[in-house]
Amino acid sequence: MLRRQANRAVLLLVLPLLIGAAPAPVPVIPVLPPSQRYDSCLADAKREPAAAFKAAEDWRALGGGFPAQHCAAIALIGLKRYAEAAQRLEALASQMMGEPAELRGDALDQAGQAWLLADQPDRAKTAFDAALSFVPHNPEFLIDRSEALADGGHYWEAIDDLNRALEADPKNVDALVFRASAYRHVGGADALELAQADATHALALSPNSVPGLLERGNIRRLRGDNAGAQTDWQRVIALAPTSEAAKDARDNLAHIDDNPLVTGSPQTPPR
Repeated sequence: MLRRQANRAVLLLVLPLLIGAAPAPVPVIPVLPPSQRYDSCLADAKREPAAAFKAAEDWRALGGGFPAQHCAAIALIGLKRYAEAAQRLEALASQMMGEPAELRGDALDQAGQAWLLADQPDRAKTAFDAALSFVPHNPEFLIDRSEALADGGHYWEAIDDLNRALEADPKNVDALVFRASAYRHVGGADALELAQADATHALALSPNSVPGLLERGNIRRLRGDNAGAQTDWQRVIALAPTSEAAKDARDNLAHIDDNPLVTGSPQTPPR
């Protein structure tokens, strides 16, 4: 995934304005206003990424500029060519020297998300660092960097970023769920208590949050509350039966009676 599907609203709204006057498309391509062509390309990148990538590359050759380059990168994500997509997004940000800081930050944040998909958390963190250098207090960028830090095992640093994100946006459900997960991975009775408080708060704000339910089930299991964990994981499956979260919930349910837990002792966490 791009964890939020790479749909940064500011990038999608502003990039069409950067095109300027591009050469007319070849006759076989329908003539669309630049913003419509960009929207159409992004939609195709999700449905038919191979065709969208070719169309975006053709558009770029005709002078499509930043929007064409961005659409090509998003199509590469759909093709699971994550590292190539990340490199293109980083290059795009470098080329946008005269554009608003927020726009360059968005491109770098998307690059970081692509690096996460490529299982390269160190490169992801570098991209998120760069994004935050343009927009230092953006809570979404801080959440994304926390994911890269956690993937690298740096849980306390991840918690620091999530603290900052929640200072900026106290009701951010993603930040609460990710901080709960980071506390869970730290381990120990005190950290698990903080983890459960965050998960409970997240679910008070969004009762049907699938990530929140999965995480609270994980925490309840580690604290010895098998019944509560089972309830949360079954709710995940009911809400999103074909999701990765449901797959993890089913796996956790299949092993719920394995290795009885002692609260506060080091454990191999559920998914």
